[in-house]
Amino acid sequence: MSDSLCDIGFIGAGVMGKNLILNLADNGYRVCAFDLDHHKLDALLEQDARERGDQPARVETCNSYTELLSRVKAPHLVILSVPAGAPVDDVCNKLLDAGLKADDIVVDTGNSLWTDSVTRCKRYEGKLIFFTTAVSGGEVGARFGASLMPSGDPYAWARIEPIWHAIAAKVDPKSGQPIERFEPGNPVTEGEPCAAYIGPIGSGHFVKMVHNGIEYADMQMICEAYDVMRSALEMTPAEIAEVFREWNEGKLNSYLIDISAEVLATVDAETQQPLVDIILDRAGQKGTGLWTAVSSLEVGCPAPSIAEAVFARSLSTRKVLRGRAAKKLHGPDIGPVPEAERAEAIQQLHDALYCAKICVYAQGFDLMKLAAREQGWQLNFAEIARIWRAGCIIRAVFLQSISDAYERDIKLSNLLLDDFFIEQIASNQGNWRRAVADASLRGIPVPALSSALSYYDAFRRESLPANLLQAQRDFFGAHTFSRVDRPENEKYHVQWSEKGRPMVKV
Repeated sequence: MSDSLCDIGFIGAGVMGKNLILNLADNGYRVCAFDLDHHKLDALLEQDARERGDQPARVETCNSYTELLSRVKAPHLVILSVPAGAPVDDVCNKLLDAGLKADDIVVDTGNSLWTDSVTRCKRYEGKLIFFTTAVSGGEVGARFGASLMPSGDPYAWARIEPIWHAIAAKVDPKSGQPIERFEPGNPVTEGEPCAAYIGPIGSGHFVKMVHNGIEYADMQMICEAYDVMRSALEMTPAEIAEVFREWNEGKLNSYLIDISAEVLATVDAETQQPLVDIILDRAGQKGTGLWTAVSSLEVGCPAPSIAEAVFARSLSTRKVLRGRAAKKLHGPDIGPVPEAERAEAIQQLHDALYCAKICVYAQGFDLMKLAAREQGWQLNFAEIARIWRAGCIIRAVFLQSISDAYERDIKLSNLLLDDFFIEQIASNQGNWRRAVADASLRGIPVPALSSALSYYDAFRRESLPANLLQAQRDFFGAHTFSRVDRPENEKYHVQWSEKGRPMVKV
């Protein structure tokens, strides 16, 4: 490599970092990388050598923060791919000690909590420009095109935008389908990039957090459909894989359905059993789904299906306790679905998954809307849906319809009120209800599918039993209530312990 300076400094050459670096290199950017673990740098150089063949080296490495800055063009652009939390601050402080200036940009691409990003931006104000970009798509997305959710200083975005548009996943603007090519050195350059400026610092990571919450629910609902087919229809994993492949040809087309089919079709090399049957049913989580559920509670936004997906993972970890309960607790004694009714039951599950999926996205976009109002963000929901069409884990053909809904009405208060989705649920809810009811009658847990149905039914009710609840609160805590026949801002309290129970205006 020549002695000319690099375009970008990159810190962190782990799985995500290494693949982002190679993606940048594929798109013509010269990168100088640093990692405290020199073995990771060696692996990066080895992979670059394998991929570029007899072409000149595209990536270089260094041994310190000071050397990194000396080999990158000023004003510096330094991208971080380090664990969230304290490591981000540690790197920022070391870069400042190494000579980073106030007009240099540091971009955090880790899975940071959005409030931490807001705090860091204030902490480093006047010392460096702290910018964030949430990255979705995992290892493959980082290497060949991810969904990118940047937020922070608009000046920084102006510098970063062409870089992010180059390395982002691309979609066909007419069909909304991903344009994918997994060839090192031959990046996808055509199509619309799945990268768009989200807004002020923290907003990008908030949007990514909600993305992950939706991801939790989507995965859980697919698992519930699988469980019903396995338990009630007595289908083999291979048979269920075929069903998922069929579903992936229609309106349930998505990355998660696609990989679920592949997983279920996979046979364990050691035992020759379906691989899914030898995987322990104890699910892990890294916290972003939990953060989404907590945020929904904090802003008062109902997101029950996302919360149920988090709870389902938590319950899965109670493996020993579940084993004891399985020996003592009894469910309904109902036989399997007759073979002649299998096709109908599968169609019911398909429609249930589709309707519940609409409700989960409605919950997620509602949460973003309420948070944006609270934080003063101007989020473009049509654009957010567009950048999720490729590169990210929840990419699906379904997202084009969401983008279209917000294009039709940028002030759409809830996805369930869009005419297209009103019609979709109206025409499919019968099977949704039958699928949930049948699972309940058979003792098969479907917490995400059923909570989505309850959310839909509560949302469409003009009157809910919260009137009794508010009376209960006034009875034991004098919390007051409003009357339906008076202005809502007028509050009343009943003297419950007195004869005649007089009512007083508070």
